[in-house]
Amino acid sequence: MKILSLCIWLFVLSFSGVAAQNTVLNAAASDPEKLGWMEGFPPPTDKLVMQPDSNFFSFPKLRWTVCHFRELLPTEQVSRGIGAPVPLQYNLDEIAIDQLTFEPMGSRETMTWKESLAANYTDGMLIIHEGKIVYERYFGCLDEVGKHGAMSMTKSMTGLLAEILVVEGKLDDSALVSSIVPELADSAFGNATVRQVMDMTTGLAYSEDYSNPKADIWIYARAASPLPKPEGYEGPDGYFEYLQTVRPEGDHGDAFHYKTINTDTLGWIISRVSGMEVTELLSDRIWRQIGAEQDAYITVDAKGTPFAGGGLSAGLRDLGRIGLLMLNEGEINGQRLFPSEVVANIRQGGSQRKFAEAGYTTLEGGSYRSMWWLFHNEHGAFAARGVHGQTIYVDPTADMVIVRFASYPSAKNAKIDPTSLPAYQAVADYLVQRR
Repeated sequence: MKILSLCIWLFVLSFSGVAAQNTVLNAAASDPEKLGWMEGFPPPTDKLVMQPDSNFFSFPKLRWTVCHFRELLPTEQVSRGIGAPVPLQYNLDEIAIDQLTFEPMGSRETMTWKESLAANYTDGMLIIHEGKIVYERYFGCLDEVGKHGAMSMTKSMTGLLAEILVVEGKLDDSALVSSIVPELADSAFGNATVRQVMDMTTGLAYSEDYSNPKADIWIYARAASPLPKPEGYEGPDGYFEYLQTVRPEGDHGDAFHYKTINTDTLGWIISRVSGMEVTELLSDRIWRQIGAEQDAYITVDAKGTPFAGGGLSAGLRDLGRIGLLMLNEGEINGQRLFPSEVVANIRQGGSQRKFAEAGYTTLEGGSYRSMWWLFHNEHGAFAARGVHGQTIYVDPTADMVIVRFASYPSAKNAKIDPTSLPAYQAVADYLVQRR
């Protein structure tokens, strides 16, 4: 894999499938502690995951990087406040869950739950059932006091904040984007509705073809780099400036197109409506209210704008609390944080026909709404998802939340879903039977 510059790495983090090499070490062999990344005073040159090479998201270094983003990039805090955390209760059933078996998609051979964790380069796994933790494991770079990159699960946090504002009447999802952010009037976003942005059904001339050095993703990456721009650079500076340059392609509302620039536009919209940065709003409405154990943080561009589409890092149990909040339709720790209609709106899903056109073969019958993924299966499951295997998987029928942090070598979840999704269903079925 070629060396990645810092300015493009930030986007490889959230979208790219180029992080994997043709031949990769397995989970045990690529464990960052075993490889000794960044150990020593100072670390040996061959163990550095730092500058000047800027290749800290190449595999296997990425298995260290996912727990250390703020050592590499500027960030803003998502504060939990100064109150005591609200402890989660335990009813561990780890031995039985480890032994559960399932058949991966397209396979007739069985795999155990425990085997699936290693197969998917799991760094942290949490299962909550009926409000109590039944399974909790840490691997690789992560332990219970650590934070891990959530990648594109950040989008679901941004979408949740937007849906809250919609239900509370503070944001009109039928309004044109230009009526809220006039700076986008001349861009492709100007005549899109807020809902089209929230559901990623916008028509944008924006390519994420990583094999093409002239693709839009690289222009966006250079704009969003938190480092000083090189001499002679004349392009946009920061997320917001780039979004103003996006041109239209196709018609808004026609089809689902997963493009992260929608989320950064939504971040701008909710900041304008609320008068808060995404980090502040997430802290105010969610993180300070859920009994979180740790602050979270989000990476920022050179102007301090939070990366609403993929910059969040957080603790495993705190994302478990987010899962409980969604499972319980806005309630946690006996308090209601937002109307139940918020989750109801998300769970109704988007257009399955428009979603099908995107060709997600492991998510057939699914849809996307308010930046959450809907499976439309018998259990009504829905999820926040991020590259390299990040998941908050909510199963209302099983009264279950699964949170996984991972550092799978490829950024494509289609390579992980065949073992992950059947494994989640096996746990759900077991927990339903166990009642």
